[in-house]
Amino acid sequence: MFESLELFAGQRINIEVVLNNLSAFHYHRVKKTIKQGEFSHRGEIIDVYPPNFDAPLRISFDDDRISSITTIDIKTATVIWQHNIVILIPNKKPSFKKEIFSSDIPLNNFIDVKKGDYVVHNNHGIGKFLGIKQIEVNDVNKDYLIIEYRDGDRLFVPKEDIHLVQKYVSFSKRPPRIYKLGSKEWKRVKSLVKKRLQRLAAELLHTQALRVGLKGHVFSKDTDWQREFEAAFPYEETADQIKAVSEVKADMESPHPMDRLLCGDVGYGKTEVALRAAFKAVMDNKQVAVLVPTTILAEQHFYNFFQRLNKYPINIEMISRLRNKAEQQQIIKRLADGDIDIIIGTHRLLSKDIAFKDLGLIIVDEEQRFGVKAKERLKHFRVMADVLTLTATPIPRTLYMALSGAKDMSVISTSPQNRLAVKTIIAEFDEEIIKKAINRELRRKGQVFFLHNRVEDIERMGLLLKKLVPDADISIAHGQMPPKLLEEIMFRFLEGKIDVLVCTTIIESGIDIPNANTLIVNRADMFGLADLHQLRGRVGRENKKAYAYFLVPSLRSLSVQARSRVEAIEKFSELGAGFHIAYEDMQLRGAGNLLGAEQHGYIATVGFDLYCRLLKESVDNLKKHLQKSEEYEKV
Repeated sequence: MFESLELFAGQRINIEVVLNNLSAFHYHRVKKTIKQGEFSHRGEIIDVYPPNFDAPLRISFDDDRISSITTIDIKTATVIWQHNIVILIPNKKPSFKKEIFSSDIPLNNFIDVKKGDYVVHNNHGIGKFLGIKQIEVNDVNKDYLIIEYRDGDRLFVPKEDIHLVQKYVSFSKRPPRIYKLGSKEWKRVKSLVKKRLQRLAAELLHTQALRVGLKGHVFSKDTDWQREFEAAFPYEETADQIKAVSEVKADMESPHPMDRLLCGDVGYGKTEVALRAAFKAVMDNKQVAVLVPTTILAEQHFYNFFQRLNKYPINIEMISRLRNKAEQQQIIKRLADGDIDIIIGTHRLLSKDIAFKDLGLIIVDEEQRFGVKAKERLKHFRVMADVLTLTATPIPRTLYMALSGAKDMSVISTSPQNRLAVKTIIAEFDEEIIKKAINRELRRKGQVFFLHNRVEDIERMGLLLKKLVPDADISIAHGQMPPKLLEEIMFRFLEGKIDVLVCTTIIESGIDIPNANTLIVNRADMFGLADLHQLRGRVGRENKKAYAYFLVPSLRSLSVQARSRVEAIEKFSELGAGFHIAYEDMQLRGAGNLLGAEQHGYIATVGFDLYCRLLKESVDNLKKHLQKSEEYEKV
């Protein structure tokens, strides 16, 4: 079976071929297409609702030729959009299995259960998942989840009780304790953890109350310019994007300072949400600071913000080491005078000589990539303004805060239309593989990232590539270069004047070059799992098939952890894998002391999912108790 099916107006293709592919792609055949993953057929028309689209497609045939492809309105069957080309991707195979995970489960978007995994049943404790079995009860066949407990005892969980089961995740390398089915031990353990979490719930509520108690700026409702600006977005917003924008605006219009985490996989449209928030802040004459971890990302954001905002009287500037000392001093003065509306910068923005006339919004891109000092400085800024944090791979503390209800979180889990998963290949370093990968990309007029993260011999790697592909225009980029030269090389690559960019991890965060669709990472075993996922996100930004090659010396020579990382990046290569990877990364590295030794122990005892549920339950109960107390005092 093909990994995708490309269809275009005028294409000669038999209607049966398309129908067979849709069945093979696990789409459900129905009378009328109204849900994602469905298709229907009548005469010379196929209606199909791909999982990565916001409305169904109508593919009209004229004999063995596609006459038109349109997006249609479900209710009225009217045409919304005419397509020249679409790429259909497989629908996830339906199975009984961010049906097991109902929407009330905190980790719903993050993890899947496989046979052999440890699971937690709320009422019976930790056991091993053995699979799903159909059992006849009262002449009716029903599906049951089978969990094995100590001494081989088995629990058969009916479909209606599936919400009581979660995957066991602890970030500890030791296997969990398996409980005896029917014993009182689990109830005692759960009750103890619940009691201890009440104290943590009180601490979290205290922190939340301090934030809610602060008076922030109440931003005005959307202006006509805001609506005009948003309508100019060149792509179709996903439902998740629209929801995230709505949540951010509601926070900004409230009297309390915003502190919202926006999670979305690489290339899923977080920047557009940030742009709309920034525009709204500027419309209220407030200044916006956009904080990013690298100079290259600062440059990229500056370019994107300028392109989207240049029609409006909004002053945008960038401060990083790409600006010389005199330029930086001038920017700092203009910022203090209120002459700059939006400032984009690296940790330089957190320096003590930076002052704002009226800061209203801080946008932090990839907070986990900032050091301890920068995060401490950010705490100070959080008191002054609304904060929106963007991340593709949330760090354990942030994730747990959000899942426990102590932090506001928006999730963009819908991929943009026509986006394809990046084909991920793990291979030993081989000149022939490199040569073929580069030549294939150049044949389709694309560009290549070749990442070699050692400045001392990056020139030598550039010479090797020149020998392998002599006709290619190859340039080198790394962070130790003179800033102006680095800026010039990145712009030449952005404009398509360089075929292969041999670079270090300066490209890791946020670089968006749609024409670059092959990535080759040398010594991939030296990178963390989240880093590899970020790097892979540099390609596959549009509707072209993209390739990511992760080269290692020899799989046999790798440590167990390094092998686990490269195997995981290959395994989690589907669209929206960022959350899975954040989880896998935490399980490989452990959550360390991020949550404190005591909390770490509780997580190991009941599993992270149930821990978050119990904590959220404690927070909610305490909130109700406090509300009742306040009402009683009023009486």
